[in-house]
Amino acid sequence: MKQTILITGAGGYIGSISTYLFLQNGYRVIALDNFQTGYRKPLEILLEKFGSEALHIYEQDLHENLDSLFEKETDIAAVIHYAASCLVDESMKNPYKYFYNNTYGTLNLLETLVRHQVKNFVFSSTCAVYGESQYVPLDEQHPTNPNNPYGESKRMVEKLIEWYGSLKGINYTILRYFNVCGAADDGLIGDSKKPSVLMVQNAVRGALGIEPFYITCGEVDTPDKTPIRDYINVVDLNEAHLKAVEYLLNGGKSEIINLGTGTGSSVLEIVKAVEEVTQVALPMQKATEPRIGEAARMIAAIGKAKQVLQWEPKRTLIQTVDSLVKWYAAHPHGWET
Repeated sequence: MKQTILITGAGGYIGSISTYLFLQNGYRVIALDNFQTGYRKPLEILLEKFGSEALHIYEQDLHENLDSLFEKETDIAAVIHYAASCLVDESMKNPYKYFYNNTYGTLNLLETLVRHQVKNFVFSSTCAVYGESQYVPLDEQHPTNPNNPYGESKRMVEKLIEWYGSLKGINYTILRYFNVCGAADDGLIGDSKKPSVLMVQNAVRGALGIEPFYITCGEVDTPDKTPIRDYINVVDLNEAHLKAVEYLLNGGKSEIINLGTGTGSSVLEIVKAVEEVTQVALPMQKATEPRIGEAARMIAAIGKAKQVLQWEPKRTLIQTVDSLVKWYAAHPHGWET
């Protein structure tokens, strides 16, 4: 068995698929979640599949004293930090929750890592740190100007990590990613957000008759008049996290890196892909109130990810939709509890 990795937010959508991927690749995983928004069920499935030697599950909050966990698990080689509140609209209504959960929770985690001499840290960040795009595609030098508390809390965490890197010797990779979509390739684990805020997930749910699907964008200046976004497959995304861990374990220096496809897909391209896989025609019914201030294009520049991590996305949009169809066919309403 390879080295031991601590994954925070391991019961969440991305974190549970990350846990699956690391176990598939022979790592021992310490899964940490407070299960306020994450789910026990995917971790229980993985525990049964891979065994208790490979996976340890801890129910704990990042605001609590974490010393006892690190005293029990003395061989943690790296931490992947997914745990966060992540809804933009909610952050506008309840900024306290986002600065407390995301910023203070990470500060406590970083202090714990310093006390227990765990040096390697991969942070799950977001393109929301950039705010409104000044040019496309967005590279890592694009100005950071978050326009909501969610993005601001993530940028504050990035700054904390940078300071702990320079002052306390934390080696880090900060991964800023764009729109996540899909499920595990075999459909075993997927997205349980209720309701989902993710375009591809919602289109598949609409095609399968789980809930109505609405086009919520107005016309923009793109070839088909619908916004283009960078939809990255969740397994591709987690493979980048695995590459980031291996990069740090092999002595790589601290970096901030964008993750995406580098190309993007329009809303209509998403709809057509879902229709192709499901053989269901989606009604082009627009919501009564389209989103305001919709940017025409939001695409990641991924040259640095290719160069530093030797990573690039592998899965097509059709493969992504297919994984979601498998997932929602078995779990139309996600994990029930």
